Amino acid sequence: MSEKESESASVVAEPDVDKASRWLPSLVWLIPLLAALIGAALVTKSILDQGPTVTVSFKSAEGLEPGKTKVKYKDVDIGQVRAISLGDDLSKVLVTIDMSKDARRFATADTRFWVVRPQIGASGVTGLGTLLSGAYIGVDTGKSEAKKDSFVGLETAPAIAGDQKGKLFTLHAESLGSIDVGSPLFFHRLRVGKVVSFALDKDGNGITMSVFVNAPYDQFVGKDARWWHASGVDVRLDSNGFKLNTQSLAAMLVGGIAFEAENGRKPQEPAPAGTIYRLAADEASAMREPDGEAITSVFYFDQSLRGLQPGATVDFRGIVLGEVRSVGIEFDPVKKNFRMPVTVNLYPARLGMRFKAAVGQPDGSAGHQLLERMVSRGLRAQLRTGNLLTSQLYIALDFFPKAPKVELDVNKYPMEVPTVPNTLDELQTQIASIARKLDQVPFDEIGNNLNSTIKQADALFKQGNALFKQLDGQVVPEVRDTLKAAKQTFGTAEQVLQKDSPLQSDVRQALQQLTQTLQSLNALSDYLERHPESLIRGKKGDEK
Repeated sequence: MSEKESESASVVAEPDVDKASRWLPSLVWLIPLLAALIGAALVTKSILDQGPTVTVSFKSAEGLEPGKTKVKYKDVDIGQVRAISLGDDLSKVLVTIDMSKDARRFATADTRFWVVRPQIGASGVTGLGTLLSGAYIGVDTGKSEAKKDSFVGLETAPAIAGDQKGKLFTLHAESLGSIDVGSPLFFHRLRVGKVVSFALDKDGNGITMSVFVNAPYDQFVGKDARWWHASGVDVRLDSNGFKLNTQSLAAMLVGGIAFEAENGRKPQEPAPAGTIYRLAADEASAMREPDGEAITSVFYFDQSLRGLQPGATVDFRGIVLGEVRSVGIEFDPVKKNFRMPVTVNLYPARLGMRFKAAVGQPDGSAGHQLLERMVSRGLRAQLRTGNLLTSQLYIALDFFPKAPKVELDVNKYPMEVPTVPNTLDELQTQIASIARKLDQVPFDEIGNNLNSTIKQADALFKQGNALFKQLDGQVVPEVRDTLKAAKQTFGTAEQVLQKDSPLQSDVRQALQQLTQTLQSLNALSDYLERHPESLIRGKKGDEK
């Protein structure tokens, strides 16, 4: 390179550089920034709108799907199933539910969850809408304020909603019958409530039920209310005849319970919730006066008990005093035979207030003395036929003065009341005795003797025929001659006795003269009675 060129290169002027101004972002960056702001707002809104998350355990996850199954309260969506997992012991499933912001009040201690599926029960058909939409989780809140996020789900919907008005009552029954959860309650055949729950008593002697009466019908439940089974069709054919009782079509299908006031009127004061009542088997038993404490007694019979069943009546001259509790059989080692014990429950209070007062002494001595006196006077139990069509039997208590004397052991439990056989059994016994005596009669020997006698009689008849022939040949002609002579004699007598016969005329004249003589004697007697001195002096006409 030449010297000129190097000088010229060094002479090149340096470029002008402007001072940097304040930096502004490009518009391209505004889009992600805006997206970030919107995302943050959505996250903030999601956090602010997010409700509580709860976990509910169920026995099965049938019909439940994460992200699809809804949680509803009165058909309003308040949450959704987020996840389903198995429990640690594999006996249940854990369902995680995201509740909405408005559902925070459902995360309380007394909230109840259940799965709504199509179901047919005593209260009707439920969950038909899920046939198209699928199963969902129903929820019902209570009144507790304590927070909770873990629950145990119900297998069926609760019988009573948290906001439902009414009262719960408790019933105690001997048996469940056809009652189920949801069975209806009736008042004057109007459906006013339902059965909520039932359970077996701890001692196993009965059933305890919880029933709910809707408002405003709960005001008709008084302290003296009577409750009874109105389940299905009550058909009875027993010693009392044929009976058919029904409450309604619903009760015929699924059973039910009915109640009524004791006097049939609205109570002055409704019963408080939780009142305990006795559930009777039928309306007649429910409306009967309180029986008081039952006395368990036993009757021993030496006859067939066919036709006697538990529940048969025990009456005293038409008044029902109790019912048969059990019928059995046992061996009597003393008599070496079997006897039939019948255990009954007797209610002495049914005999009236005076009898109840007489036996109601604290120590029971008055009642024992009264019972001993009644047994000494002939009080006995007797089986009788109550229905000829069904041959159903019942036990009658009555007085039999001619019954053998029996000592009553009042300290024995159950108390043994003496019995007597009924008239039909006595007749059967007499017939059996006669039949046994007839079996002892030697009919064959009598028949043989009778045949021999008949043969002898036949020989006598032959001899008699021969005798009659002899009489006809010898005696009869002589008898005929005698009859002719007698006829002649009767003819002669008839001639003598005729009206115009000479004998009749002579007899008539003699009688007339006799009559005149008697008249003269009568006149003489009268004269002598008036003039007795004429027997000495003679008649006055003779003196002249």
